[in-house]
Amino acid sequence: MWQEFTEQQHLQINDGKLSGQTSVWNNAAFNEGFVTVLPDTGLIQVAGDDAASFLHNQLSNDVEHLSASEVRRAAYCTAKGRMLASFVYWKTDAAIVLQLSKSIQAPVQKRLGMFVLRAKVKLSDVCDQYVSFALGGIQAAQVLSNWFADLPATNAHVSNEYGTLIRCADVLNVARYQWFCPAENAGAVWASLSSQLQATNTADWNLSEIQAGIAHINQLTQEKFVPQMINFELVGGVNFKKGCYPGQEIVARSQYLGKLKRRMTLAQIPAAGLTDGMDVFNVNDGDDTNAGENKQPCGVIVNAEQINDSSTLALIEMTLADQESGMIRCGSIDGPLAQLLPLPYEITDITR
Repeated sequence: MWQEFTEQQHLQINDGKLSGQTSVWNNAAFNEGFVTVLPDTGLIQVAGDDAASFLHNQLSNDVEHLSASEVRRAAYCTAKGRMLASFVYWKTDAAIVLQLSKSIQAPVQKRLGMFVLRAKVKLSDVCDQYVSFALGGIQAAQVLSNWFADLPATNAHVSNEYGTLIRCADVLNVARYQWFCPAENAGAVWASLSSQLQATNTADWNLSEIQAGIAHINQLTQEKFVPQMINFELVGGVNFKKGCYPGQEIVARSQYLGKLKRRMTLAQIPAAGLTDGMDVFNVNDGDDTNAGENKQPCGVIVNAEQINDSSTLALIEMTLADQESGMIRCGSIDGPLAQLLPLPYEITDITR
């Protein structure tokens, strides 16, 4: 259905992104109203009487007490507390839906399925049943009212015959939404949305997620981070009061024993071609024996997206000490120098 949709609408999709459209990032169109598609969106439907309890025992956040309108985040971790996936999830009348990067959906779904055992749970890939739209700006609410009588609050959703609409975190005071539209309606909906809002590239939405300080795990960054390393508990992805799940002991120990010395920060880098999972280096780490080509990386790019041909916005995970130095180069010890920027939220201990 995705291929049929893109062919009918003459959209250019490469490497899981819509391209060839006008960029709205950092200009008036982002504030006024924009729309794009998210081809790299994976969706797993978890149905059955035991769906909530099963996921509650697998994920870092509470699933059993998820209300009908809430949207939450969760990490899916290895036994060592390293993230295999970052989820956004919500409840429908028939199931719980997990959103993740399509690049890792198949192995993550397979791994989850290994633990179903005798539980009354069925996991299904429902990617092809929906087209994921991302939109925002001043005009977005009025345009969306053509399909949704009531718009959701932040971190909530509404659902009807036109699909599920989620209100995401605002970025730069701009309201943002994701709409999972049934594939059979997507062509007509896109035609209407793109005639009223500025059609833009997937990259512009990705830039807004980076600006919001929200990390997304994909095939380049699996098993690299404990949730707190990428501030995942600060964006609502970890519940420290819930019961056990894979990696819970490591995640809790990092929080309560004060061993967490690595965090994620926002950065702008005067270069193109940077990728998720790329190493970064502190040129002033003070170790004379660890110089030049042998210098060890101090961190990793979590997510990166080009602003233009000469600039990239990124989320970078590294030690707090390295962040304070401010001399971080990307890709190599001679790579471009990152300008570290403030995140839109404070780094704080949410358990206190």
